[in-house]
Parts: sequence; C-alpha cells; structure tokens
Amino acid sequence: MGFMNSYCVAFLCIIVLLPALCHGGDYYSSRATYYGSPDCLGTPTGACGFGEYGRTVNDGQVSGVSSLYRGGSGCGACYQVRCTIPEHCTEEGTKVVVTDYGEGDKTDFVLSTAAYGRLARPYMAEHLFAYGVVDVEFKRIPCKYSYNLLFLVQAHSRYPGYLALVPLYQPGAYDITAIEVWQEDCKQWRPMRRPSGAVFDMTDPPLGALTLRFQGTVYGYGDSNFWVQLTNVIPSEWKAGYTYDTGISA
Repeated sequence: MGFMNSYCVAFLCIIVLLPALCHGGDYYSSRATYYGSPDCLGTPTGACGFGEYGRTVNDGQVSGVSSLYRGGSGCGACYQVRCTIPEHCTEEGTKVVVTDYGEGDKTDFVLSTAAYGRLARPYMAEHLFAYGVVDVEFKRIPCKYSYNLLFLVQAHSRYPGYLALVPLYQPGAYDITAIEVWQEDCKQWRPMRRPSGAVFDMTDPPLGALTLRFQGTVYGYGDSNFWVQLTNVIPSEWKAGYTYDTGISA
C-alpha cells in the first residue's frame, strides 16, 4: 500500500487548514425552537446514532436540524446560532453540535433546552422560552474539542462479520460524506454503507487491522472534497462499544 502514503501529508495539511478556511463567513437567517428533556441536555436516541455522546457533547448544547441534516452527513457539524431580539438576546448566541434531525415551525434548529437558554441575556431566558420559536442568525463554524477524532464501534456490531462505525468529536468545518475500507487481497477500497445518520456499516469486513479513508466535504467553497487515510486505525480484534483514536484533532 505504498502508493497510499503519498496522500497522507497533503490530507493532514488540509485538516489543519480547514478551521482557518471555514471560520467566519456570513450569517444566514432562520428560526429556532427547542425541545424539553429532564436534564436540559441532548437525547441519546437522536437520528445521528450518537447515543450517550449525543446527550452530553458540548455540555448538552446540541441541536436537531432539518435542511442542514443532509441525509445524515450534517451530523456532528457545529454552528454559531444567535437570536435577533436585542433586548432579550446576547450578541454571540451559542455554539451547538448537530446530533439529531428535527423540524419545527419553519425552523432550521430544534435546540436542546440548555442551548436555547444560552441565546438569552441574563434573566431573559424565560422570555425566550415563552416565545417558543425565535428568529435567529446562524453560520457554520469549526468544531474544536480536547479530544481527537474517534471512531466508535456501535454496540450492535458483531465481530468479525458485521462492523458499524460512528465518528465522534469530528473537528473542523467539514462533513464526513463517505468512508471506505482497504481490502488488501483485492487491492481496492470497499465503500461502507450509511444506513442512517452518522452510522457507516459493512458486512464481512476484511480480517486484520483495518485501514480506512474518509471523504470530507467542505460546503461554500465550491463544495470541495478531500480524502484522509487512516492506516490500521481499527485493530484486528475490534470490539463492539469501544472507541478508537484516529490521531486527528482540531
């Protein structure tokens, strides 16, 4: 697989540059509402398939989205969202991570209670909750975590015949739109299927440590695509429920 090593430096450079390329930009107008939960955080049953991560990531400041869901490829994206009522809303608003699909009254965002409350100035949150739906402005921003990008082997994976992966702590401002696995005996890349949300799966994956590559798509810059290769990122005896570190960070 020597031919693949030539890609790595260029791909990692792209990863480093993406936050700089995608930071800033124009705000877009939309509307936002919220959903309730007992602890004001996210939900572990969201459409992205994140499980408990989808409940607690970003301190529970998460959102379901409608058009921004993009068939699941929008899962894990980060947005700056601010409401447009000066007397009630802060100028910066809040940063949210997409963990679910959700539709409201002509809304792009269905925010967790924690995220919706962060839109408000001090002592003004009750006014926003009384509105139920508010006009907002939003823009895509790079995700930044204290963790590297991880791949979670979903709990219903069954070694060695069925593998389902979910990317967690996705850095930068790109969508993961495809994942492929290197099949050494055939000297070819095998695409994984996206059955739902951020979940990618495959029956009869190759034996041994798995080399993956994922396609990142950057929207707003000619919808440019790039590939990042991760050699032996999943160990030969992978286990359901475990996460594996890619070494890629924001």
